Amino acid sequence: MKPITAILEERISEEIKNAANGEDLPAVVRPAGNPKFGDYQANGVMGAAKKLKTNPRQLAEKIVTNLDLSDICSKTEAAGPGFINLTLSQNFIADRLRNMLEDCDNRLGIDEKEKPVRTVVDFSGPNIAKQMHVGHLRSTIIGDCICRVLEFEGDKVIRQNHIGDWGTQFGMLVIFLWQKIEELDSPEWTAPPLEDLESFYKQASQKYKNDPDFAAKARDAVVGLHNGNKGLLELWKMIVAASEKHYQKLYDQLNINLKPENIRGESAYKGDLPEIVKEFEDKGLASESDGAVCVFPEGFKNKDGEPLPLIIQKSDGGFLYATTDLAALKYRINELKAEKIIYVTDARQSLHFEMVFEAARMAGWVTDDVQLEHITFGSVLGEDGKPLKTRSGENVKLKDLLDEAVKRARNIVEQKNRDLPEDKKKQIAEAVGIGAVKYADYSNNRTSDYIFSFDKMMAMDGNTAPYMQYAYARIKSIEKKAKQQGVEVEKELANIDKVDLSEPAELELAKHIIRYDQAIESAGGDYRPNYLTEYLYELAQRFSSYYNHCPVIKADENKRPERLMLCRLTEKIIRHGLTKLLGINVVEQM
Repeated sequence: MKPITAILEERISEEIKNAANGEDLPAVVRPAGNPKFGDYQANGVMGAAKKLKTNPRQLAEKIVTNLDLSDICSKTEAAGPGFINLTLSQNFIADRLRNMLEDCDNRLGIDEKEKPVRTVVDFSGPNIAKQMHVGHLRSTIIGDCICRVLEFEGDKVIRQNHIGDWGTQFGMLVIFLWQKIEELDSPEWTAPPLEDLESFYKQASQKYKNDPDFAAKARDAVVGLHNGNKGLLELWKMIVAASEKHYQKLYDQLNINLKPENIRGESAYKGDLPEIVKEFEDKGLASESDGAVCVFPEGFKNKDGEPLPLIIQKSDGGFLYATTDLAALKYRINELKAEKIIYVTDARQSLHFEMVFEAARMAGWVTDDVQLEHITFGSVLGEDGKPLKTRSGENVKLKDLLDEAVKRARNIVEQKNRDLPEDKKKQIAEAVGIGAVKYADYSNNRTSDYIFSFDKMMAMDGNTAPYMQYAYARIKSIEKKAKQQGVEVEKELANIDKVDLSEPAELELAKHIIRYDQAIESAGGDYRPNYLTEYLYELAQRFSSYYNHCPVIKADENKRPERLMLCRLTEKIIRHGLTKLLGINVVEQM
């Protein structure tokens, strides 16, 4: 089924075109802000009237007179200075509900895009030899949600985990490890865990600053890595493998669709970097500045009004993030054949990506048929309103944060349902704890900072994962109770012949159900998971009102199938939204 807004937009735009002597002018159909005026509103008539230099109210009345929406709307009227208010007919709503029910185990009747887009999404990007911390949370889960929504809409999505696994820091670390191995002088030496590697990295950094001999060896090690020194490369591979093992566990715990095959770190482009610099030089786009090779993208100035450089090679011959990002961008266009590339990072990197994008356009890599987008997000704050840190001032480790969430969820399970089997308690605690962390992030506007509060995200009321998971479990139990009381649920759902939606609570729930495709479209179009959480929360609230006013199991036999349908569709949408689009597990018992 096409989205309702798309159908109305097409039909009303055609009528505006007729009134405008063949000129294409959009109807601009949106859900009505106030339900007393209808379900949808076309706002484009006023813009069309201005262009045609005519009275907008009169134009709206003319369009309504000629507009035939009898198969969709029960009421169509001109209003205000030139709006068109639209009220859906119950027959149309009933047909949409039936179509969604027929496809409720698949796509809920929602069509894929007519023109899918080949899209690369760059997200997460953890640091090698360092544990993931709370600063990696938002890129990881928002990026995953964007991928899930775009895939559901029909796009061909290619995930890319661009990790920092190359550069000077690895020269320091491999030499430090080499010296450690020599000190141990043991044939049974095994790779240390990531926690030790992180400690070694800090020690190596300190030694690099204070020990000139060590610093010289570290620089030599960088050259050795670049030249393929077998022993150094083995140590480097060990460091990378330990890091990948660490963050894959966290991806799995968070239910993030990132796998080893999605990793393409900076090291993958190491052989391309000299060519990137040469290409910019050969095209006359790069120049030397204080010994460094720089590109000066148009429109970027420093505080003194001077051109701002994008450095692609340092004076010592080394390369920077900009060089690697340019190589990755070129690879994604040329090799992955991306039509759209989305980068999901915090807002502090905005200037960097703006300059990289412009440099790529200057080089001619990015044409009109390639779209580049930088999706930004705010910071995770502590109760003090400052970036979330431990008491010692360090970044909170992501593993510790998730373990604490599961622990708190387990305490809730123990309080609510102490007699559950141990494996069931563990499953529920994991789903609720991890779900609470993810949902709390999603429910905030991604561009805003938000305060991390376990108490708020674990609450059983309000727009939280526990509330939504409980709502799902509660709705799921209705069918179970009906079957226990002898109701042939599947048979009744298969033979619905009448949907009258006579109760206001039924009609309001039904109208919200058939807008699920619009919520997905909005979330995908603006890359905002909070549009989905808002929709799902409102769905759960409307269902609660419906269930309080409309008996289901004890309803009249002629009415019960329709009410079971509303239960089934609400349950399926909540499950689909949480599990498929947000990556949050549901439970059938809380």
